[in-house]
Amino acid sequence: MIVEIIKWVFGLIQIYEYAIVVYVLMSWLPGARESGLGRFLGRIVEPYLNMFRFIPPVAMIDFSPIVAIIALNFARNGLAHLVNLFL
Repeated sequence: MIVEIIKWVFGLIQIYEYAIVVYVLMSWLPGARESGLGRFLGRIVEPYLNMFRFIPPVAMIDFSPIVAIIALNFARNGLAHLVNLFL
């Protein structure tokens, strides 16, 4: 039972990472973020990305999504180690 819940949480984290990547790629297409999908992803992804906006853009490239995805990977790996420790 608990293993199934953990797998479900890992799946949600993976989907969230994909949502971040799609949202970032949408910034390359004019008007894509103003579409229905873009607004939906913005409502989901922007609050998390805003936590990493303290990193200044370098040469007009925003590295906060990369740091955000790395942080999600650290959280997922930490959770996996905790589960392995207690199961």
